[in-house]
Amino acid sequence: MSGPHENSAFAALRGQLQDAAATFADGPGALEGILLGMVDDVDRAAREPLEIFPVCHHSPASALAMARRLREKQPKVVYLELCEDMAPLLTELRNCRLPVALQAFAGDVDGFPAQWAPLSVVAPITEASAEYQAIAYALDTPDVELVLVDRSSDHVFQWDRRDELTQETETEASASEKPAEAALHGEAVGVEIGDLRPRFAELEEHLLRHGKVRHWSEWWHQYVEVPLGTSDHDTYRQVMFLIGSLFRRLAPGDGDRVRVDEDRERYMWTRMREHLAATGTDPADCLYVCGAFHAASRVEEFGVDGSAGTFTISPRTGTTWQYGLIPSSHAAIEAQFGLASGSVSIASTEWTKSLKRTRVQPYRLAGQAGTKPSRAKKTPGRKTAAGVVLTPAPDPAGADRLTGFLQRPPVLDRLDEAELLGWSVDIVRAARRNGYLASTADAIAVFETSILLAGMRDRAKPTPYDFQDAAVTCIEKDRVPGRRDVRRLVEIMMGGDRIGQVGYESLPPLARDVYDRLAPLELKLQQRGVQRALLDLAARPELQACSDVLWMLRRLMPHGAARPIMGERRLGERSVQESWDLALGTHQRALIELGYEGVSLEQVLEQRLRREAYGPQATTATVLAAVEDATLYLGSRRLADELGTHALKVLAAERTVDGAPEVLRRVRALLAYYRTNEPVLPAWIEAFTKTGYAHYCTLLPTAFRDEDATVGQVAAMLGFLFSMESLALSLGCDRTQLELAVAQSHPEDPAKTALLWAAQVQLGTLSRTELRDRCAELLDNPLVVPTYPRYLSGFVHALEPVPGLADVVVEAVSNAFARLPDPVLLPWLPRLITTLRSGAADLAPRLIREAGRIFPARLAALDAWIPPWRAPQTDPFAARRAPQPDTPQGATLLRARPATCDAVADLLGCTEGWSRPGTPAPPPSGVGLLSAHPAACDAVAGLLGCDGEWTATGPVPSAATTLATLTTRHPATAQALDSLLTGH
Repeated sequence: MSGPHENSAFAALRGQLQDAAATFADGPGALEGILLGMVDDVDRAAREPLEIFPVCHHSPASALAMARRLREKQPKVVYLELCEDMAPLLTELRNCRLPVALQAFAGDVDGFPAQWAPLSVVAPITEASAEYQAIAYALDTPDVELVLVDRSSDHVFQWDRRDELTQETETEASASEKPAEAALHGEAVGVEIGDLRPRFAELEEHLLRHGKVRHWSEWWHQYVEVPLGTSDHDTYRQVMFLIGSLFRRLAPGDGDRVRVDEDRERYMWTRMREHLAATGTDPADCLYVCGAFHAASRVEEFGVDGSAGTFTISPRTGTTWQYGLIPSSHAAIEAQFGLASGSVSIASTEWTKSLKRTRVQPYRLAGQAGTKPSRAKKTPGRKTAAGVVLTPAPDPAGADRLTGFLQRPPVLDRLDEAELLGWSVDIVRAARRNGYLASTADAIAVFETSILLAGMRDRAKPTPYDFQDAAVTCIEKDRVPGRRDVRRLVEIMMGGDRIGQVGYESLPPLARDVYDRLAPLELKLQQRGVQRALLDLAARPELQACSDVLWMLRRLMPHGAARPIMGERRLGERSVQESWDLALGTHQRALIELGYEGVSLEQVLEQRLRREAYGPQATTATVLAAVEDATLYLGSRRLADELGTHALKVLAAERTVDGAPEVLRRVRALLAYYRTNEPVLPAWIEAFTKTGYAHYCTLLPTAFRDEDATVGQVAAMLGFLFSMESLALSLGCDRTQLELAVAQSHPEDPAKTALLWAAQVQLGTLSRTELRDRCAELLDNPLVVPTYPRYLSGFVHALEPVPGLADVVVEAVSNAFARLPDPVLLPWLPRLITTLRSGAADLAPRLIREAGRIFPARLAALDAWIPPWRAPQTDPFAARRAPQPDTPQGATLLRARPATCDAVADLLGCTEGWSRPGTPAPPPSGVGLLSAHPAACDAVAGLLGCDGEWTATGPVPSAATTLATLTTRHPATAQALDSLLTGH
């Protein structure tokens, strides 16, 4: 070797690797280039004037090395690989309990495709992470500046393709139980410091197989975490540089991903040079914290002396980003970044043990929930007896520590029997609490099996992963008796799934407003878990405001955040008592993200209702649902009228009847509400009724023929037309349009045919007798009997538009059971039941009630019971239709109503009295009527124009005068009387 490498501190290592490449690869080649390139990457990064500190995400070794280095170096500027636009959020970490995640959220996008919305980027922070140590040091140390240098959240979506933003790596552990906390980050894109994992699948498989481990997290713990936990600073840096270079050089040549990685490195070095130039800070007083993968960078912009001005940072889009903190958890971090289940919890436990073992004092933010503030040390070193501070002499810059680390045999930790015995006892105790039949013998078996597995894997000390495998083998026999398996119990025992919490001061205004408005409930709503709230609105009317908030939360937040146990809210109905199960602390992330959409629940709800109503996929039913919600939760007549008017436009543009049932249900509810709570109907619902009547009349013939239109949808159309008919006709609609639509309908489906018959009965074009005859013809036709259940389905659906046909439907079903033999009835009986259950489940109660009214209530009366449709029917008009003898109609009238004949004769001036054979002559006709009904005589006199009063002996008008008056005022009556009395 010659050139710049001759004087390098890694010259000896480079020579050894070159000889090894020539030996194993039979001569120089690709292997030599990879090995020597790795040494070059380490040398380049180690010699950089601006100290680079490589880290791995959520690594206790990285966090421990970071805390140690910060106390030694005391840098004045810390450059951190984190989205630069998240810097204002870092001070809010004091009010939170870790782990939490920094979040950038955008609901409305400008410059990105609309289908990407909403956009969300999260960066989780745990205490056992190097980034938290750097943040705590910079924020709590005076005159220290923290600068975030990574791309902004906007550039995350600018540079990456949307289909690659989802996590491609799957969770390594094949656990059957997925904790609910794994979804705390939702669909957000994760940004982490130090994504250190092989991108070459064959390399990872090779490492796992030869390392005798199951997944990558276990390999990293065994071969990196443990050796680096006690190493010095230079050794740590060079080893991390080497691992980053190895993974980078063996990564597949994916153009897009490589481009994004290199652009991120150019971005960060550009930002750091800009800051150094603007502040004049000495690079020796700075520390650059980044992932080991990016520390071994080969871009031209690398280093403070790299090429300047060659990379241009693109401007951000017009998207407005909002920022906040959301709760996170170990399970959420593992699920989002493809780590093994329980690995972050185990890392947290190792962090605590390492602090006790090394006595390194970590940095913690002052006021951090659940922690104690750290005492910063101004200068490293120790004091002599004279009080002089002795600072350890630094090693030569760039000294080769890598060679000694690679040649050092693995350190075999002695078995900590007390720790392993404690684990064994604890897991048996936890297993028994969860339903396992574990005993002391199982604890002994777990202890011995852990040692055996560690020995088979060339380890002197069992790792938590060895212990987990041993516990599963010895305790979990054939089934899981409880909710958790043994693997999950070990994870909980090792530290559990810690879940963070965002403090009240760091919440957005909307979330704080919700907690303030629910304060009268006197509950600790920020705690996790379910809490019961009891609201007696009659005794405490002030709780009505809390009830309004809870109903809006139920509408806006995920299921379970606010769940009503007792009480309901419907149009025109309010409960006097309510009971709620509240879990706002568990769903704190959803509540925080509501704060990104507005400053109050009412504003967010109104925005969502508008978005749903005016969206491209909005239907008439969804718009009416928005109208109902605006009335229920907001009480806004203005918004309801606006959305109702928009529903008219949506209805007029629809060409299908898919949403007819939902439209019918919601319009009926809104109409009933307005009729009982408003003095007049809103203009929009009157216009909707007119438009809907004409619209469904137009679509009715097509819907009857359309195979895609179900019988329930057609029945809903008819239900709208018949139930809204009176209102529509009063508003100017023409009933002829409906009659023509029904006449033009010619369905082929049996169910729709039965529905059409029911509509004709309602319109009066088909009598109920004719309908019964048609049903009887169906049962008489052997070819139609197999499809008779479909006719019955149509009849049942007809109860929606024509509820008066319930008795006919009961009769049709009863006739089928009575007339059809068992070989015919039994095959289609299951089909009848499934048809009614799937298509008319909500209408079946009407049919059952009608059957209960018709059939006898007691079994003893069933034998003598005769169905109403078989009982002899008396015709009320039989007497009228019966033939009469050939007698003058006047004589019939005389025999039936003699008093009436006397009155009519008196009015017409007939002085001869009517008499029956064998009876004495009656008194003057007028006298009888006058004495019996004087008020009637006065009314008739007024009708005929007689001004004088009627008297028993007084004169009456002449026949000519009376007849003329009657003919003039009531010609039809005069003609009828003349026909009746003359027989013409």
